[in-house]
Amino acid sequence: MNIYRPMMARTAEEPFNDPDWVFEVKWDGVRAIAYVDEDVSLRTRNDNEIITKFPELNELSDLASGVVLDGEIVVLTDGLPDFQAVASRNQQQNPRDIRKQAAQRPATYIVFDILESNGVSLIDRPLYERLEILENHLEQGRHVVRSQPIREYGVEYYEAALQKNLEGIMGKRRDSPYQPGARSPDWLKIKQVKTCDCVVFGYTRGVGDREKSFGALLLGLYAGEKPVYVGRVGTGFSDRDLENITSRLESLEITDGWFDEEDIPKESKWVKPRLVAKIGYQEVTNDQRLRAPRFQGFREDKPASLCSINQIRPQRLEEYYAKRDFSETTEPMGGSNARSGNSYVVQKHDASRLHYDLRLERDGVLVSWAVPKGIPLEHGEKRLAIQTEDHPLEYGGFEGIIPRGEYGAGAVEIWDKGFYVPVKWMNDKIEFILAGKRVRGRYELIRFDEAGENNWLLSKRIKSP
Repeated sequence: MNIYRPMMARTAEEPFNDPDWVFEVKWDGVRAIAYVDEDVSLRTRNDNEIITKFPELNELSDLASGVVLDGEIVVLTDGLPDFQAVASRNQQQNPRDIRKQAAQRPATYIVFDILESNGVSLIDRPLYERLEILENHLEQGRHVVRSQPIREYGVEYYEAALQKNLEGIMGKRRDSPYQPGARSPDWLKIKQVKTCDCVVFGYTRGVGDREKSFGALLLGLYAGEKPVYVGRVGTGFSDRDLENITSRLESLEITDGWFDEEDIPKESKWVKPRLVAKIGYQEVTNDQRLRAPRFQGFREDKPASLCSINQIRPQRLEEYYAKRDFSETTEPMGGSNARSGNSYVVQKHDASRLHYDLRLERDGVLVSWAVPKGIPLEHGEKRLAIQTEDHPLEYGGFEGIIPRGEYGAGAVEIWDKGFYVPVKWMNDKIEFILAGKRVRGRYELIRFDEAGENNWLLSKRIKSP
């Protein structure tokens, strides 16, 4: 059998209906790929073998043979997935405790994909074919079930999932291949409650009832290889959690600190970045902190190195983040502004070459073009416009100096701003009406591939006679 890394999903802001997609429940558990023959191997995203933690899932060998499956291990409490319960089971080491937990809190493996059958890889087959093969090659059992996706009606399915107090749903493109290790737009997770997998970099001292444990966990995420502080969490812990987590923290203590933010207490302790905590939160603040965070359990199946800051940043802004060091530049990090409108801005940018940046709000970001010779003001004028990376909405209010050595170094000032009316937005042509202080009228952008992949022609439309 081949070894596979799990395919991962991106995040969608809201549910949608589409006949080219199928939708299924998003289960809150431990992701695992099962290699099933005479013996069963269950491996997490971190490539840890966990079949010994969930011995009841050896049932798989009676239900299928010669297959590689992808699915989620869940423990149900009152009919709902209980992440803390499955996380607790995944931490068990004592064989006697494992057997006891398997009897008292049995796990269910919910299978949603098949990657290989009888030595033949299926990952290049479209999803709808893989689901047909899965139904024919896997029987259901006491602890193993197949996911039951529905086609097209994502909005209604999402609403039904929330009525059942489930976390959300998954949307998957019907004709998509399985893309090992990729975070693909062909799979989308749609959740009501925002969650983030954070690295524990330290903790604060406990006081009062927590004097013998800790007060809060200090959380961070990685921007590349650099850890970024995103806040602290002090709620969601049971008494047993406090005891167990305290001992784990103490075993990981180090002397050097990770962060120097003013709101971190001076007496805080620092630890090796080994623990990954699942954190629920309401939103991300302007300074990139998690608002109203709550501890939901540890992710034993996920390495700390995979806990990227992109979890709490709009994914369309990955290129924007990759080009900037926010410890040096004062440009906005973005990700907190959830407004939806039709704003636009033109910024004069005195970088290595003076140019003007045209930015149009679209789908939660500012789609951007650099216009070397400025915005055309006369009817019929045409200017080259080079499409650049999308920018966060907050960039529409940015003015300042980008430091020397940083991407786009130089002075930025707002030259014009206002709103625009989209008339037509296609892959190769955009028509819009600008209503600003300096720039007003109907404009169009036409893709100009002959001059380069990202090149467009910006023109002010000639008035109709």
